[in-house]
Amino acid sequence: MTSITDTLSPSVDASAPRSILLAKSRWGWGEIAFWIVLAASYFIFGDTIGLQNRHQLMSEIAILALFAISLDLILGYAGIVSLGHGAFFGLGAYTAALAAKYGMGAGLWSDPLFGLLLGGGMAALIGFATSFLVLRGSDLTRLMVTLGVALIVDELGNQMKWLTGGSDGLQGVLPGPLLGKFEFDLYGNVALIYSGVVLFVIFWFVRRLVFSPFGVSLRAIKGNSLRSRTIGLPVNPRLVAVYTLGAAIAGIAGALLAQTTQFASPDMLAFHRSADTLLILVFGGAGRLYGGIVGAIAFRVMQDYIGNITPQYWQFWLGTLLVLLVLFVRGGLLGLMDNALKKLKGQAAP
Repeated sequence: MTSITDTLSPSVDASAPRSILLAKSRWGWGEIAFWIVLAASYFIFGDTIGLQNRHQLMSEIAILALFAISLDLILGYAGIVSLGHGAFFGLGAYTAALAAKYGMGAGLWSDPLFGLLLGGGMAALIGFATSFLVLRGSDLTRLMVTLGVALIVDELGNQMKWLTGGSDGLQGVLPGPLLGKFEFDLYGNVALIYSGVVLFVIFWFVRRLVFSPFGVSLRAIKGNSLRSRTIGLPVNPRLVAVYTLGAAIAGIAGALLAQTTQFASPDMLAFHRSADTLLILVFGGAGRLYGGIVGAIAFRVMQDYIGNITPQYWQFWLGTLLVLLVLFVRGGLLGLMDNALKKLKGQAAP
């Protein structure tokens, strides 16, 4: 059995046999305990005294974690640098919001799960169409192309007021009951369970993907794309596939936010969505999957806590913590945990 940090160590050789991949893909006790704690937090941090509406905050953290996982898949594993990942998030949000608004009482159209699939599908479609542009050139070129795509999508959202509501956002987003039975409540109880289940299902899928031969080939491409081509790996098709998948997961995260908040606005397409997600990965640790979840928890809790203490200076303190983390810790919070565990094991060794 392995711990979280051992299981998610990025040191998987691209030539590793299937038996090693199977061993790496087994769930360790640390992972199981991690998810049990997350599930128990629904009851621990409920709407008790001093913790009003914590379920809404936890639902937002789950959505941020899902969004961070989508970026981690293309950046941490495939090495595709992107500053426009927020565009897919916003596309998914608006698609699900439009389905909920104009599909009220129309059966399947108003079902949140159907809106989730629509949001992911729309983001995947745009991701596939733009992936061929992203694959051209160096990392700097990719940064500029992804940023340009994000700015184009953002401006289209502002100009198409007849569809998106413009700067005022899309009003009247009322998704139907989940599975036809569970209405979204004001306290975020249903939203938290919904977001948490979607997060776990997609995380399980991505985890299987990462420890599959396809996932190992992505790491090989990230490490040396030229060598990967010489040994016969289809580099471009693999990158197109993972970029499209990352866009789809980002769209699902955006659809979740639009459904649980019952609102969609240009803020969901804004550049800061991409920037915040990069910060989350830096906090948690890129290329580890759990880094997106740990980073989302740390980022949102610190934002909420520091914002309550010094509302006008929370960005200063958050930036200071980020600089210290980058300067003195390699691999984010999970890297810090790795170093601490290694020191403890070294001290415990005879």
